[in-house]
Amino acid sequence: MAVSHLLDEQEDDTPNGGYHMMVTIEDGSRPQTTPTGRPHPSPVTSSGDQVDDSKSTRLARGFSKALRKNQDYIRIPVSRSIDSLLPAEWWKTGIAFIWAAFNLVLTTVMITVVHERVPDKSISPPLPDKFFDYVPRFEWAFSVTEVNGMILVALWFIQWLFLKHRAIVGRRFFFLQGMLYLYRMVTMYITTLPVPSMHMHCAPKLYGDSQGKIKRVLQLVSGGGLSITGSHLMCGDFLYSGHTVMLTLTFLFIQEYSPRSLLWRCYHLICWFLSAMGVIFILIAHEHYSLDVVVAYFITSRLFYWYHTMANNRTLRGSTHNYLNRIWWNRVFNFLEKNVKTTVPCSFSWPLLPPSAVFKNPCKSYSIVQSAQD
Repeated sequence: MAVSHLLDEQEDDTPNGGYHMMVTIEDGSRPQTTPTGRPHPSPVTSSGDQVDDSKSTRLARGFSKALRKNQDYIRIPVSRSIDSLLPAEWWKTGIAFIWAAFNLVLTTVMITVVHERVPDKSISPPLPDKFFDYVPRFEWAFSVTEVNGMILVALWFIQWLFLKHRAIVGRRFFFLQGMLYLYRMVTMYITTLPVPSMHMHCAPKLYGDSQGKIKRVLQLVSGGGLSITGSHLMCGDFLYSGHTVMLTLTFLFIQEYSPRSLLWRCYHLICWFLSAMGVIFILIAHEHYSLDVVVAYFITSRLFYWYHTMANNRTLRGSTHNYLNRIWWNRVFNFLEKNVKTTVPCSFSWPLLPPSAVFKNPCKSYSIVQSAQD
């Protein structure tokens, strides 16, 4: 008996991927020789007659013994790693980051432009708002909102660093963030609302002073667009609320890319509380109309759910009955998610790999195990 080949690898089409193993035995007419030089009788007669059932049974029982005696090698197949179904492609993440940064800067430019169009509150008083009718304004409330937002962003950044598939998650976050700021830029430019409260003090209008406008853009970007840093002194960016966008988006990502155990659910509850209280305190501070907050939450949550529905259901991408494919950014989505073959699991790893893991050969897909006699 001679072993012609021990492993026949064939890619599996299952979602997790894998390989099938097939062991074949080549019948030979000449006897095999053991390391001691004694021949083994062939299981097939010289006339080529078929081996009977008893001989087949003995052949199966003695297969492993024959391998040990002949000091053969065994190739052990390893299922395809999930990493091959979820390639990092950091260059795509870099493109998504540039997209988010570009829209963030463009939004600050638009805020500077819209600020010049905001009507004076003595001429156009604040619009009626039912929330403001029942809840008085507290001056310190907006600072609580911004502190909650910074805490959520910090928590999400730390969680993202420890995600195993942080490249895929990162480009999803940056793409959605860029899209939300793009939509916000459009809405604030189309309709300029008056200030929501008489307490608001807007910076003087510069009109034709281009240099002064550039300084305001740089100041707004450097301060993160936060009032507590003293960088946001302009008005007009009301529809819709950028603070609500970040509070909602960070919580949705924190919840989506973390386990569902009891301890993590407590963590989700804390993050939800920070997010919800941050949104409520925006209204308590009378810094945005209720409409601004509602529209911001609706657009952020719907965009997040649409994107992840398409990303987690590959059958929808090529379906002619999937109307989500008609979204104008569908081509960009296909570019970012083309090689993502399965749902991103909630698995974690160290942000900085040790040297042994860095220099480990990633191309080795099987192991060669020698028999015990070697």
